Amino acid sequence: MYGDIPEDLRRLIEPVVIDHDCELVDVELVRGRGPGLVRVMIDNRQGDGRVAVERCAAVSREIETQLDAADVISGSYRLEVSSPGLDRTLTREKDFVAACGSEVKLRTRRPLDGRRRFKGVLVEFADGVARIAVDGGEAQIPFAEVEKANKVYHFSRADFARSAKV
Repeated sequence: MYGDIPEDLRRLIEPVVIDHDCELVDVELVRGRGPGLVRVMIDNRQGDGRVAVERCAAVSREIETQLDAADVISGSYRLEVSSPGLDRTLTREKDFVAACGSEVKLRTRRPLDGRRRFKGVLVEFADGVARIAVDGGEAQIPFAEVEKANKVYHFSRADFARSAKV
C-alpha cells in the first residue's frame, strides 16, 4: 500500500516519478535468496493505467541512479517499474474512489468478521471506509485495515477483436 512505502524510498523515488508527469502508486521491496527486488508502480495523471513502456524505462533509469547514489538498498537488487495493469492495484484512497462500481478483491491486515479475503462490488468509498457488496450482504472495511486490493478485470469479446487497419 502507498502508505507503507518506507519514507527514505519515497523521498528518492517520488520526485523522479513526478518529473516524468506521473504519480507514484506503490513501491514493494521483495527480499529473499539472491538479489532483492524493488518493484515500483506508476500511473499517469489521468489514473487510467496507460503508461508507455518508454516512459517506464526512463523512470527506471533515473530511479536506479538515485537508489545507487543514495545507497539505500543493501546488496544487489533488480528494479522493476510498471503501470497498474488490467488488475489495477488499489493503494491510495483516490484509487478506491475511482474504482467505485467495479468488482474488487481485497485482503485485510487482520480478520474482520472472521475473514481476511473479500471479493465483490465496491459500492462506495467514503470517510476512509470501503463498502463492498459481498455474499449477499455488505462489508465495511476501513482503509487502514487493507493489506492488498485489486480491481477485477473481466475480459470481453472486444478485448479479443482485431483492430481495424487504418
